[in-house]
Amino acid sequence: MPVLVITGTGTEVGKTVTTAAVAAAALTAGRSVAVLKAAQTGVTPDERGDAEEVARLAGAVTTVEVARYPEPLAPATAARRAGRAPVRPHEIADAAAKLAAEHDLVLVEGAGGLLVRFDEAGGTLADAAELMAAPVLVVASAGLGTLNTTELTARELRRRRLDLLGVVIGSWPGAPDLASRCNVADLPDVAAAPLLGAVPAGAGALTPADFRAGAPSRLAPRLFGTWDAEGFRGRAAP
Repeated sequence: MPVLVITGTGTEVGKTVTTAAVAAAALTAGRSVAVLKAAQTGVTPDERGDAEEVARLAGAVTTVEVARYPEPLAPATAARRAGRAPVRPHEIADAAAKLAAEHDLVLVEGAGGLLVRFDEAGGTLADAAELMAAPVLVVASAGLGTLNTTELTARELRRRRLDLLGVVIGSWPGAPDLASRCNVADLPDVAAAPLLGAVPAGAGALTPADFRAGAPSRLAPRLFGTWDAEGFRGRAAP
């Protein structure tokens, strides 16, 4: 798995913190890691972007942005409004291939969900994943509504014959409600893919040292961690 694409079921589901957790766990396992942000929106040139936040939390990773736009919009819209060239799927794939030649693992983090548009032709992260023939990790929210968005994302990946590696809950609440606890059992069913981790809410506010120390325990072995899905499901059961 030299390249792993990480997408979310929407915005604010914990995609960047999950990317950081995977990077930290892989580093702990002795892998060299690069993080490629397909398109960074909503930050100025002097602000820290998502890839840099991953590096702050995870440690010694190589970070690359394909493009950066100042307004917090979908990449195609942000590029158009900024009067700048958009990001095209082949550019994401080319950048990932260059990083994969020098690293054990390249994490490609998208912007928003799987079908958010990057250019005026409708190019998406899914198109880039097809060009890379890379597996996709889906980051989902914990609570009410997540089953629908997760299943829609999984269905699109299967329609494109892309490999859905699994699902990670990007922000597991400290006091999960009934819907969240039921979703632990239901998410693998609707995705037809395994649950591969649960990152606690607020993990991004931990010190980097504490974040790195805890990362492997939040992710399954497939993601370089030690997380026990069955044990977690048993503890969350309503």
